[in-house]
Amino acid sequence: MRHDIVLIFSLFALVSIAAAQNSPQPPYWAYPLNPPSNATPPAWDNSPHQLPGSDATFTTAQLHDLYTAPDWHPAAHPAMPELVARGRKPDLYACAYCHLPNGLGRPENASLAGLPTGYIIRQVDDFRTGLRKSSEPRHGPSAAMIGVATKAPDKEVEAAANYFSRLERKPWIRVVETSTVPKTHVAGWMLVADTPAATEPIGQRIIEMPENLERTELRDDTSGFVAYVPEGSLKRGKHLAVTGDNGRTVPCAKCHGPGLRGTGNVPPISGRSPSYIVRQLFDIQSGARHSAASQQMRPQVGKLTIDDMIALAAYVASLRP
Repeated sequence: MRHDIVLIFSLFALVSIAAAQNSPQPPYWAYPLNPPSNATPPAWDNSPHQLPGSDATFTTAQLHDLYTAPDWHPAAHPAMPELVARGRKPDLYACAYCHLPNGLGRPENASLAGLPTGYIIRQVDDFRTGLRKSSEPRHGPSAAMIGVATKAPDKEVEAAANYFSRLERKPWIRVVETSTVPKTHVAGWMLVADTPAATEPIGQRIIEMPENLERTELRDDTSGFVAYVPEGSLKRGKHLAVTGDNGRTVPCAKCHGPGLRGTGNVPPISGRSPSYIVRQLFDIQSGARHSAASQQMRPQVGKLTIDDMIALAAYVASLRP
């Protein structure tokens, strides 16, 4: 009898290990992780920086202040609420520091510009209640968002959501089909080109990186991103998005509206970061996102492979916002 029990537990352990080994891992290029570092944080100097077309000046220290979003073009957007512009110490970072004053964000976080107010509020609440997490627990921007969501008062969240929903969605990501890409490494939770420059096959990846790294590091919200995608992605993605591919998924416009520009409280997805889109598809499929709305979408993404997600994200990102 004891032998049988031991055998049963051994078989159970083997099945569990096999299941874990067969579970797809979050693709590193969609969930970039900063390399570990034991280095002492640098003492930022007071050297000033400027950008063409802006009268603003920021020091290096100011550009790294999470509680004051660098605003190079204040006339280009409405007045930012306090939480968006400055946050509050010790644990409420300025929303616009990460998502930028134009709300278009960067590959490691969400583009909030033009999202319905109610949708933004609901996502913050999902972060707050544990209904929205990341499939990669070490992904710093996701962890930071959860931390902010749990501490931000409802009225300030509503003010921030109203601000971002009023912003215009603009072309921000240039999608390029290619077989060869720059070699990259992770810095600032995103992919950046190696120095000296070199190239490698793209394989089955999306390589999304700044168009101009220097301006991106200055948090210039007029300098966007380029996303390199495998050749044939746009055609394959359009087929999946428009037809559903015989039950593999459903046509995206069924929920996200004509041109995938949103409808009602369903968010627009056209022109959004393909890295972000892949993360959300993967998180819904894995169950990391499990709100009621995510549960409704889960059957539509349950059959998608990583290659399917790449194709869909590439096509969606290529559309006019």
